[in-house]
Amino acid sequence: MSEEILYLTEKLLYYNRLFLKYYQEGRETGIKHDFHEVIKPFANEVKEINDKWEKAMKKWLSLSNHKHLHLKQINTTSEHIEQLSIQAFFSETSRTRFLNSQRTIEYFLQEVVKVIKK
Repeated sequence: MSEEILYLTEKLLYYNRLFLKYYQEGRETGIKHDFHEVIKPFANEVKEINDKWEKAMKKWLSLSNHKHLHLKQINTTSEHIEQLSIQAFFSETSRTRFLNSQRTIEYFLQEVVKVIKK
């Protein structure tokens, strides 16, 4: 189970960095991506991994005791990932809010990786 969680977590870390890249590109260039051609397929791809990760994390957390990882953090991180997978393509999104969510995701996912690799 830990191997699956590690794989999914690293995949979400990759997506999280892509969110930032797409957001910054959109802010700098003003490029608007087609919703049905680019945004929706990307968001669906992220959602599939995110849903698997959330389910696996909740199961793993219920089977083990980690004092630094909590159910609420899993829920919040999952929600942020789902939101940013779409917001990354809209440069009108609040920069502060976007960056705070992106950093929150990055931090929590890194913590999960640390705990699993111990």
